[in-house]
Amino acid sequence: MSVQFGKCNFDGKPVDPQDLDEVRHVLAPYGPDSEGLICKDNFGILYRAFHTTKESRREMQPYISASGSVITWDGRLDNREDLMAQLSARLSRESTDLEIVAEGYDRWGVDAFRRLIGDWALSIWEPRDRLLVLAKDFVGTRHLYYTVEKDQVTWCTILDPMVLFAGQPFKLEEEYIAGWLSFFPAPHLTPYVGVHSVPPSSFVRLAPGTHRVSKYWCFDPSKRIRYGTDTEYEEHFRVVFSESVRRRLRSDTPVLAELSGGMDSSSIVCVADAVIAEGRADAPRLDTISCYSDSEPNWDERPYFTKVEQQRGRAGCHIDVGSQGSLNLGFESSRFAATPDSQGGCLTQSAKEFASCITSHQNRVLLSGIGGDEVTGGLPTPVPELADLVARGQFIGLAHRLKLWALRSRKPWFHLFFETVRGFLPQTVVGVPAYVRPPSWLDRDFLKHQRAALTGYPSRVRLLGPLPSFQENLSRLDALRRQLACDVPPSEPPHEKRYPYLDRDLLEFIYASPQEQLVRPGQRRSLMRRSLVGIVPDEVLNRKRKAFVARSPLVAMSMEQASLSQMSENMLLTSLGIIDPKVFREELRKACRGQKVAIVPLMRAFGVECWLRSSGCPGETQRTPLLLRQRLNNALSTEQHAK
Repeated sequence: MSVQFGKCNFDGKPVDPQDLDEVRHVLAPYGPDSEGLICKDNFGILYRAFHTTKESRREMQPYISASGSVITWDGRLDNREDLMAQLSARLSRESTDLEIVAEGYDRWGVDAFRRLIGDWALSIWEPRDRLLVLAKDFVGTRHLYYTVEKDQVTWCTILDPMVLFAGQPFKLEEEYIAGWLSFFPAPHLTPYVGVHSVPPSSFVRLAPGTHRVSKYWCFDPSKRIRYGTDTEYEEHFRVVFSESVRRRLRSDTPVLAELSGGMDSSSIVCVADAVIAEGRADAPRLDTISCYSDSEPNWDERPYFTKVEQQRGRAGCHIDVGSQGSLNLGFESSRFAATPDSQGGCLTQSAKEFASCITSHQNRVLLSGIGGDEVTGGLPTPVPELADLVARGQFIGLAHRLKLWALRSRKPWFHLFFETVRGFLPQTVVGVPAYVRPPSWLDRDFLKHQRAALTGYPSRVRLLGPLPSFQENLSRLDALRRQLACDVPPSEPPHEKRYPYLDRDLLEFIYASPQEQLVRPGQRRSLMRRSLVGIVPDEVLNRKRKAFVARSPLVAMSMEQASLSQMSENMLLTSLGIIDPKVFREELRKACRGQKVAIVPLMRAFGVECWLRSSGCPGETQRTPLLLRQRLNNALSTEQHAK
């Protein structure tokens, strides 16, 4: 995943080359292969390359198109052949993704973005019109941040330089913190007020006096796929899923795949093996990496990923995470952490073993199973299907499906009906579902102002318009987008993450298929299981859903009780009006006693606290990102004075 940093001055003042030079050492670990630089008049951009395909090694960036636009591209273009067939005869199979994108932009302008299928982020500077365009792919697998200050715009694909070299203090974006403590913040947010992120499936148009964010593409709710038999749906799924995996095997170095033993990762590995065996993949080899814990009684993954390894005839890297029970909440004092999830945090032993594995195998691409549960029906609920029947007024069919689901789930049918209907009603009437209720230890005023972020940005299901199942699909996709927006690009060692379940063509097929194909009474992931028989080992396809692992964090918190209790006595989150200290400490005591608590928000709160302390610690000058430095120091002084 290559990186870029740029500046432009709409008032015509020249960009200082020193501004680009000082960020070079920050970008270098992410793009170790080569460097490109343009600094002319009121525009400057620095590019650092990280190559993952043979075509990318021929790219020279920043790139000047035939029309004079300066384009900097970080991405993988999956529909190269289709675009080349529509564009200039000057393009060939040897053309780079960047050349195809540049030709497309010269031909179609911003309308080209909806045609680009793949993972990407790009910046385009049009000197004649003094126009800057920033855009990224539909799901947000790449980051692209920017700030606008008077007549100057600064942008970068990593957050660090935007904060380190801003030359001004930033206020804390409280909505981001609220999202981080719950279901992840909205993807356009960063921890810093004034530092924006380009939203997924959108582009930002910046010109003198203009700052406009526009959506360039969205899923078509009217699209329907209706076949006469299950076999046709299964064949279609195999085709689009296999194509999604093949696209992400486009690499001129060995690819590494996560192999947890669950259906998501196992299906990716098994389908990838089939694609490679058929000679349809660029990758020379597929390696796997698996984590296990013998200390977790409900997390015995080794029998399942071992079955996959036996089928493919080779073992992968194995990491024992059970022996690493202590919490990892610290941040190294010598490194800057731009977000609570940054690599500024101290590396765990498992992270070091992962780095050793990816380095020794010379992997530059990692396949991840993120999204599989949400996309393929891993959440075994009948509500979307039943809600579709309600919206269509098909009450005879509704009664039939309610009976089937009630018998299988052993729930009264009216409970399922109420669960379905409540989605159409406002939360003020039916209340907030238990699984999205904010933690009890949040400050009341903070909860009042940030309720939307703290409850996952809920939206009521509309009775008219797109089918409820389609609305639910988009809601789950938005949750995945928020999760990806918080994922920090890796630099130790650098590698590119790819997500086969978040392929645009695959999602279009699933969103257009009948809900009863995906999930059936007693058959979660029905379509996926049926489609992959004979490809994925039966033991994996037929296993029960993986248990949620909560024992290790509770044990770790109990082991660290003394230090956590001490930290909770003097928290910046209290001084900033985010948590209620008394209720928070009581929740911590319950967790340390092994009682049932919402463990994830509790651990995230400590993570945010450690991040704030490392960012605003008195005495640090060059490394401190000016993050509320004065406000945080004042908060510490106020807290100490109160004591």
